[in-house]
Amino acid sequence: MKAPAPRSLSKRLFASAAVWSVSILLIAGLILSSLYRRSAEQAFDERLGVYLRAIVADVATPGEDTRTEPGQLGDPQFELSLSGWYWQITPLSQQNAKIKASRSLFAARLPRLETLGVAAQIGEYRRGYATGPDGRVIRIVERVIETDEEGRFLIQVAASTDQLEADIHRFEYSLAATFLLLALALMLSTVAQVRFGLAPLRRLRGEVSAIRRGESDGIEGAFPLDLAPLAGELNLLISSNREIVERARTQVGNLAHALKTPLSVIANEANADASPLAAKMREQADVMRDQVTYYLDRARVAARSNVIGTTTDVAPAIESLIRTFQKIHRDGVPAFEAAITWTPRFRGEAQDFQEMVGNLLDNAGKWAASRVVLTLSLEEGGAGRPDFLILTVDDDGPGLPADLRAQAVKRGRRLDETKPGSGLGLSIVADLAAVHAGEFALEDSPLGGLRARLRLPAA
Repeated sequence: MKAPAPRSLSKRLFASAAVWSVSILLIAGLILSSLYRRSAEQAFDERLGVYLRAIVADVATPGEDTRTEPGQLGDPQFELSLSGWYWQITPLSQQNAKIKASRSLFAARLPRLETLGVAAQIGEYRRGYATGPDGRVIRIVERVIETDEEGRFLIQVAASTDQLEADIHRFEYSLAATFLLLALALMLSTVAQVRFGLAPLRRLRGEVSAIRRGESDGIEGAFPLDLAPLAGELNLLISSNREIVERARTQVGNLAHALKTPLSVIANEANADASPLAAKMREQADVMRDQVTYYLDRARVAARSNVIGTTTDVAPAIESLIRTFQKIHRDGVPAFEAAITWTPRFRGEAQDFQEMVGNLLDNAGKWAASRVVLTLSLEEGGAGRPDFLILTVDDDGPGLPADLRAQAVKRGRRLDETKPGSGLGLSIVADLAAVHAGEFALEDSPLGGLRARLRLPAA
């Protein structure tokens, strides 16, 4: 399984802020909606309670009839059949006693909350929901009272919840629209906050990038207290790197001087003697001198490649090399061509780049029939990965079989002794490319000959 791609710090901050903001708004919306529903129910119950207390007062008044005529509660909805507003008086002390009800109930009866499992509240009040005679949900408020003359009665007042639910839904829609606008405002403010808060980090990244491109020697400018120590440590790291590289160069030079002097003495003493032993000493001294020169040069290259901020303009270096090889081949055979319309930069020393490209042009010029073409392109890394320069040198010569290409880049290996050279050119290119974390390969050329492909880190 592939590891998940890392997200940027700004995206992480925005995502976390968005999740927390939406969660808090959602919880707050649910709480406010619940509180409003409870408040609306209490107000609705209070309205029903007014009618209930009026009926209770009539029933509890001795010597007077209860209100059975329409309109006596002052609300015409109790008179309209199945209007959704009802009252009902049920005698509990007498068997088969007549139940009195509002005309709006018509021939129907209200259900008792006690049978629906609604517990009694203080003062024997019960409040709850039930299904009305027309199938709609109704809110019922009921109370049991007891009179001295006629005994106990169940007084009920009910009303449809259509208006109550409509009010609650309007509030919830308004609340949702308000919180949605608030969430959008919070998202925009979060984006602005993240961009403002991470601006010093972007500036620090720009400073480090400028150092890598060779445009600056260190991180400059004032940074917030949280980033100032990091900027200081990076400057110290860059200075330490340069000091280490400089010491390495000095030690490499001292080692070269210390080794070459004794080797020269040994070679001079051997030259003064004509014995087979002296000849063998001269041979081995030359081998040692070549090995010391090769590995000391490679150590110098490795030291230069690790210097932070060292970069090279590629176009001028290539143009200079093309002019040089055109002068070497004054007859114009082969013709050296290079068209570079942009300004690439190589992350490394100019001397190393010139040596690699020079060896490739020199090798192609030896084998080309009429043309040597140099091309340059950029391979973008993306997602935090570095960019690379892709340099190719094509010739229209005889080419090289695939099974011999690996031998061609070995140090001192010459596949054709008729051509001038030491056999070190392509091996030097391979070594320098490897030191700079690049790649070197030999391929078939579209011109019919050999293509040398060099992949180097871009600045």
